[in-house]
Amino acid sequence: MTKRIIGAGLAGCEAAWQCAQRGIEVELYEMRPVKSTPAHQTDKFAELVCSNSLKSESENTAPWLLKEEMRRVGSLLLRIAQETSVPAGHALAVDRENFASKVTEAISAEPRIKIIREEVTQIKEDDGLTVIATGPLTSDALSREIARLSGSNHLFFYDSISPIVEADSIDMSKVYMAARYGKGTADYINCPFTKAEYDRFYDALITAESVEAHDWENLNYFEGCLPIEEIGRRGRDTLRFGPMKPVGLDDPRTGKWPYAVVQLRQENLRADSYNLVGFQNHLKFGDQARVLRLIPGLENAKFLRYGQIHRNTYIHAPALLTELLNLKQHANVFFAGQISGVEGYTESIAMGMLAGMNVARIAQGLAAVPPPRETALGSLLHYICHAESKSFQPANITFDLLPHLDEATRRRVRDKKQRHKMVCENALEKLASWFQGSTAVTTLHSADIYEPSIRH
Repeated sequence: MTKRIIGAGLAGCEAAWQCAQRGIEVELYEMRPVKSTPAHQTDKFAELVCSNSLKSESENTAPWLLKEEMRRVGSLLLRIAQETSVPAGHALAVDRENFASKVTEAISAEPRIKIIREEVTQIKEDDGLTVIATGPLTSDALSREIARLSGSNHLFFYDSISPIVEADSIDMSKVYMAARYGKGTADYINCPFTKAEYDRFYDALITAESVEAHDWENLNYFEGCLPIEEIGRRGRDTLRFGPMKPVGLDDPRTGKWPYAVVQLRQENLRADSYNLVGFQNHLKFGDQARVLRLIPGLENAKFLRYGQIHRNTYIHAPALLTELLNLKQHANVFFAGQISGVEGYTESIAMGMLAGMNVARIAQGLAAVPPPRETALGSLLHYICHAESKSFQPANITFDLLPHLDEATRRRVRDKKQRHKMVCENALEKLASWFQGSTAVTTLHSADIYEPSIRH
């Protein structure tokens, strides 16, 4: 029986690896460089096109819990993310070039993974097991095929890419290093605004010219990743309570929070470039340069990449998928990554990991069992499969997705951090029992199952 994984992004690579580590041979299809996308710049696997951050590593947060569960299960991509990490305060951020190179090397060196560089335009649901992990930039031809399989039009939203500046072009005399509330180390460059500077920046931003939408009739942005100009149009102070919030960022020169702030996060280990955190936008490049150079410290900024917009494609998972991530109507076809209805790098890797594990179990004639609802993995899976259908949107992992503590415990434990700790401890206990059962019969390479995080 053929096992195919389509797309060598975050989810596809993780899915292929999980299959291979369980003794299952797979074909991994990647259309680049034969056919490129509007956002990718290389032909490497797992290329990150937006941020370089996999979010918080603060213990007992929801993003930490999801990553900790994946580490304990044996995620290849999380291990490589740790190996290629760059300073980012309490977040896990990576050198994106090094990360993609190491993932490509690991996948290419695995003898059970056959790499095929060509575009897939048809899915033969009766010809083996197939994982579709083509991500938000799925080609038009494959999108039409997915629509045929699903029996309905799949959804889409628009996502944006943050700008990157050369480190040497930042005026360090006007900025300061700090992490919010002093969490982690002072790894972020902070560009502080006075009220007058903020007003000048805001007025220039909302009058700047956006890229023409052409045939994009409805720009259905993902609410968690709005372009800055869209946020700004909601009110003069919305940016100060969003991506430009100064809370917890004491300026050592004044001992106070600035009126507003733009944070820059290191892009790579060489520290020769920084991205503007949360500054994705859809402005024309000329206007974009003019507006962004009004940020204190960036008056002479050299841009290595301007902000851009691209389409993010995803299916209507609640109507289409089972909790094994396969189609209800075509059980041999699985979905993983952002196209399955999650948002975020870690979440995409997580769905690839689960899809790969499920395919391996089924290929071995064993029962595949989804992770417990009490875990972050299980709760994310439960959301995309059981969310309210009419208002379904891709989701990041949050504590809202996990089951709440019982009412008696909530009354007894008032402190939110303590409650979150209890939820995390319960999740990791449930995960251990599930993982032990899910690997009882499969063949795993012991060298590829590594110890849980010790960053506690």
